[in-house]
Formats: sequence, structure tokens, C-alpha cells
Amino acid sequence: MSHFPSAPDLDLMALFRRYSDRGILPLLEYHDAILRSESELTVGERELIAAYVSSLNGCHFCFSAHRDHAVAWHIPPGLFGEVRIDLDHPDMPARMRPVLAFVHRLTLDPSATGPDEAQAVLDAGFSEDGLFDILSVTALFNFMNRLLEGAGIKQHVRTLDMTDEMRRKYRYTHLWKAISRGAKA
Repeated sequence: MSHFPSAPDLDLMALFRRYSDRGILPLLEYHDAILRSESELTVGERELIAAYVSSLNGCHFCFSAHRDHAVAWHIPPGLFGEVRIDLDHPDMPARMRPVLAFVHRLTLDPSATGPDEAQAVLDAGFSEDGLFDILSVTALFNFMNRLLEGAGIKQHVRTLDMTDEMRRKYRYTHLWKAISRGAKA
């Protein structure tokens, strides 16, 4: 049940449609810029970060959606539990361990994030551009988790079954077409 008394069954699409004049298109464009543009992190790694941030925040909706995208982009499905990610799983890519430690600190104790965590990311082979991409995904999903949780949108309900191939072709701005048409995605 949403926190909007006039729309108790509000879902993500209805929320975005209702407030489409409040920067939703640029928000979706930012998703594409951060999650689908060129980066030294694979799309799967960025989706893994999105799912991990969402697990730390307990956001079932975003965790479920981004877990599915991460798996479609070749992140091992065994890493994912019920709104959690097994950091000790043997299939966890070694280069992602310091990244997720950094993301953990930045999400749960941002003011304590310091040079040691950032240096561990750099020591794992990421450049400063890669560090910026990690920061950007983390910040975006802390924002999105708070937007959805604050609106009371708790569960991810699939309205469209997507194959892995469909997920790999997916762009977040595709939602704008559905929002503009008033359709469900």
C-alpha cells in the first residue's frame, strides 16, 4: 500500500506518470548514463552495485529489479539471496569485493567513508573514472531506494516477463515511452 491516500495501489509507473513533470525523464536519462554508458565496470557490475545498495537499504523493489538485470548481464545468480548479496560466495568476482566494501560504507555511514576505502578500489585496478562510476551508481540507488520506500512502493511486481536478451537491450528511458502513453510497463 502506497503512502498516497488518493492512490493506495500506486506502483512505480503510476508514480512516475503522476509526477512526470517533476524531472522523471532526466532521472531515467541519468539511469542510462550511469548504468548503460561506457565504463570500465561492466553493466552487470553496475547492476550488482545497484542491487547491493538496495539490499543494504532493504528496498525489495530495486533489489529484485536490479538483481534480475545483473544476472542477465552475467553476474552469477548464486550471489543473490532474499534481498541480500553473499559477499563471501566463491563466485563473487575478486575485483568487486573492495568495491562493495566501499559501497557498504558509503551507503550506511557516508561521512566515515575515507581514503582507505577509495584506495582499496583503486588498488583493485579501477581508475578514478571507475571510482566515479561506483560513486554515481551508489548515489543513484540510495536516491531511488528512498524515493520508492518513501512512496510506500515496497514489492517489485513483474508486469512484463523479460528474457535476458531483452534485459541486455533495455534502456531505462524505455519507461518514458510507457509513461508518456499512460501504459503499464
